[in-house]
Amino acid sequence: MQTNFSLAQLADADYRDSESILRKCVHCGFCTATCPTYVLLGDELDSPRGRIYQIKGMLEKGGPPTDQQVKHIDRCLSCLSCMTTCPSGVHYMHLVDHARAHIETTHARHPADRAIRELLARLLPNPKLFRLALLGAWIGKPFGGLMPGRLRALLDLAPKAVPGPSWSDRPGVHPAEGVRTKRVALLIGCAQQVLAPQINEATIRLLNRHGVEVVVAKGADCCGALTHHMGKQELGHASAKKTIDAWIGEMDGANGDNGGLDAIIINASGCGTAVKDYGHVFREDAEYAEKAKRVAAITRDVTEFLTEIGLTEPVVETGQAIAYHSACSMQHGQRIKDPPRNLLRAAGFQVREIPEGHICCGSAGTYNMLQPEIAVQLRDRKVRNIESTKAEAIAAGNLGCITQIGSGTGLPIVHTVELLDWATGGPMPDALKGNPAFTDARSRGGVAQAAE
Repeated sequence: MQTNFSLAQLADADYRDSESILRKCVHCGFCTATCPTYVLLGDELDSPRGRIYQIKGMLEKGGPPTDQQVKHIDRCLSCLSCMTTCPSGVHYMHLVDHARAHIETTHARHPADRAIRELLARLLPNPKLFRLALLGAWIGKPFGGLMPGRLRALLDLAPKAVPGPSWSDRPGVHPAEGVRTKRVALLIGCAQQVLAPQINEATIRLLNRHGVEVVVAKGADCCGALTHHMGKQELGHASAKKTIDAWIGEMDGANGDNGGLDAIIINASGCGTAVKDYGHVFREDAEYAEKAKRVAAITRDVTEFLTEIGLTEPVVETGQAIAYHSACSMQHGQRIKDPPRNLLRAAGFQVREIPEGHICCGSAGTYNMLQPEIAVQLRDRKVRNIESTKAEAIAAGNLGCITQIGSGTGLPIVHTVELLDWATGGPMPDALKGNPAFTDARSRGGVAQAAE
């Protein structure tokens, strides 16, 4: 693709990168077949190719974008399915992030739109404020039908109950069982520690059981992904820098004689994609460029890390059919495909593949709150495909997907690590309790005794 950026624009690193990305696009259109919004809406402007044209025009012209450009870029899920499909290596993620940052600083949004975006950007990364907001949502739920679309979507997504603070939230060290073989830091996340602390608890137990010491570093709670991908780079980068500093302290032993870190473990794939991209995000930051690169280099999704160290033999009689949903940030953002599936199989589960598994569920960070109509269509499409597998439960590696899909199906849905934790000696996930397919499972010891 030919570009026409000015020399003044190309003096900026983001513009240089965007020009390089745009020049790789050959207009082939392969991306349209795997783009969720194009598949649903059939509008070329809601395809990756169409958005690339719009972003090119917007950035080259400079100044405020048109309302049409903003509408179609806002409709992008950033699922990155187009990056998996693209034969030319177009790094769409960096391009659309640049576009959203440009929109954020130059476009005057409608006051209601601006207000809800600001609300989400301030609440979701702050666990204390988010917990308070959920209490308010309970009060508002009975009046949800009277609310406009986006506020109604927020209330619909709010859980019926929120667990209290967890032991896994507190900074500290969780010793390995037996001989320590590895030492890792765990990102506990911002929204995840409020909505689903059981995921972090299962991760810590599972890693400890495998001889891994787990550190929850003080200050390392939000990766900055939600705000970064909303175009609010100042907020996103501030959260990321705080987290980088916390991990560098552990890596360099500044927090005591701790032996550094073998890995940084992420159990929310959306966060993992963001943290692995820190080297790019901070490439022009003299203070953080090297630190960000070091952090990104040792970051692993929990299933990547467990694959490296090996899963112990299951101690529970499993065998249930599990529909594995690969989050977009997992399969497209990080290109992780086999590890979660292989681990579930190693734990004894039958893994059912989901038709149209490459199509997003509609969660996409804040998307299901900002674009609820499209998100619900994608969720319902995903649920139909999942239920067609006749699985007994669903596993996923990202809380956003778990929340989104769970709001549209009666099947139990849990994080992959919850199943692995249970299979290797941990408690049964609450979501599976009362389900005959799981409650009838017995420990290996019990099975052996029965056979005798």
